[in-house]
Amino acid sequence: MRIMGLDVGSKTVGVAISDALGWTAQGIETVKIDEENEEFGIDRIRELVQSYGVTEFVVGFPKNMNNTVGPRGEASMRYKELLEKTFSMPVTLWDERLTTMAAERLLIEADVRRKDRKKVIDKMAAAMILQGFLDRKQL
Repeated sequence: MRIMGLDVGSKTVGVAISDALGWTAQGIETVKIDEENEEFGIDRIRELVQSYGVTEFVVGFPKNMNNTVGPRGEASMRYKELLEKTFSMPVTLWDERLTTMAAERLLIEADVRRKDRKKVIDKMAAAMILQGFLDRKQL
């Protein structure tokens, strides 16, 4: 029983998976998507769901700092609906304000080159989203 965390962007979706006990999150992959052509990476997500035995999703929900929902938040809500329709599993939207910035800051502090940061930032943000959700569940 694992949970998959997703950081949905306009060109990629960062993917993270919980451990079997639901205590820790690990970024595993970045899936390329193409919003304009309605290619949302669902085939690859399906493969990962089957491979890891995923039973639930957490999707990052990028609200504006004033708590309103902008275009990226609306895209996350549509992705949530697509996941629910495709997989018939629970999908939770999780407030992800500043997670990508926090992930980038960690990578910069770790002295990771810009080129290398681009390769891992989305899956790291997905791991931070999922870890926040898992930590909240433990309370």
